Amino acid sequence: MRVVVTGATGNVGTSVVEALAGDGQVDEIVALARRVPDWQPPKTTFIGDDVRSPSMARHFQGADAVIHLAWAFQPTHDPLKTWDVNVIGSIGVFEAAAEAGVGALVYASSVGAYSPGRGKHVDESWPTHSIPTAAYGREKAYLERYLDAFELRNPAMRIVRMRPCFLFSRESASEQRRIFAGPMVPRALFQPGRLPILPLPAALRFQAAHTSDVAEAYRLAVLSEARGAYNVAAEPIIDAGELGDLFRSRVVPVPELAARVAVGGAWRLRLARADDALLNLFLNLPTLDTTRIRMELGWAPKHTGVEALREMLYGAAEGAGAPTDPLHPDNPQ
Repeated sequence: MRVVVTGATGNVGTSVVEALAGDGQVDEIVALARRVPDWQPPKTTFIGDDVRSPSMARHFQGADAVIHLAWAFQPTHDPLKTWDVNVIGSIGVFEAAAEAGVGALVYASSVGAYSPGRGKHVDESWPTHSIPTAAYGREKAYLERYLDAFELRNPAMRIVRMRPCFLFSRESASEQRRIFAGPMVPRALFQPGRLPILPLPAALRFQAAHTSDVAEAYRLAVLSEARGAYNVAAEPIIDAGELGDLFRSRVVPVPELAARVAVGGAWRLRLARADDALLNLFLNLPTLDTTRIRMELGWAPKHTGVEALREMLYGAAEGAGAPTDPLHPDNPQ
């Protein structure tokens, strides 16, 4: 089996490549990324290219499956740029896969594609219109609609939409600190006990999973006859209390409006990289029901969500990373 992976040097991509490389049914992995790394896993050929490139169909020739993971979270201050990379780039990947006659397309959607559902426990039938004021949700929701029509036009292609929760690992720590916190937040603040007080919205609740566990879900999706959408998340639900325990800090509840004003102000002053619209999306996410992927694909995480988040937080304090450009601890981006 020949599998092409876009975004192969990122948080999820590196773990997916490793999972595929360890499977005897996979003969060849073509790993696409903007910059070719020194890292060389087994059975893998890296190709440097952009997902917006007209040469995508050429890279997909002879592939049994394409796993599309490439995504740009920044710059949040330039939504036209992220739209170009994420939406126009993804559409190009979908169409190139069809042009090349690829048998299966596995796309990285997200819990962020779901419509608001605070306090709801939802399966894959929950609407995917997100919150349009948040660029991330707007882009993920648009691609869900595009795939609705794309599936009708390409009935012979097996299409899978993975909808994972928040994904963490030690190797992703430096990248995620850069993406969401930015250079103004010193890594020392991630050390347990360094923040005596942790101000958080009282209603904060989310799910997390380890990147390697989600990579296994992608592997299973490629090697099975899976079709449609799959929620991917680990237990338990993480709340403000869990975060306080991880940071060894006393949690101080703050009103949501105050939190949104503070985050939005810091973002507008370019002191933070996540904006208030993303916070609003985050606080209104539903909880994912993972019955389908567990029953149909036999997927079961080896890590809890708390373990995955702890790895990332402690890794951020230590400056952990991996030998690819997006994950490298010395990357200034």
